[in-house]
Amino acid sequence: MIIVDKDTFEAEVLQSAMPCVVDLWGPQCGPCLALMPEVEKLAAAYDGKVKFCKLNVAENRRLVISLRVMAVPTILFYKGGECVSRVSGDAVSIEAIKAGTEKLL
Repeated sequence: MIIVDKDTFEAEVLQSAMPCVVDLWGPQCGPCLALMPEVEKLAAAYDGKVKFCKLNVAENRRLVISLRVMAVPTILFYKGGECVSRVSGDAVSIEAIKAGTEKLL
């Protein structure tokens, strides 16, 4: 997984030729930390087809506000530089992330 921040988000996600899944997480978010190993496995399974990135919300507050993210965990799905779907809060599960990823292909 690629770690993105306010300086790399545009190049890595918005300008990516490949579809992207962005995992927005926080260091104090238990569900975020619990989900991360599963998301990393999913990233490996889709390697070369979908780019997986993670964004620490605590370190990138302005970017998070501009993305209209109000809760963590939040997963954003990008294709062609546009956010085409999102899942957040209690709706986030590895199954929901996999389903959203499949829709990008």
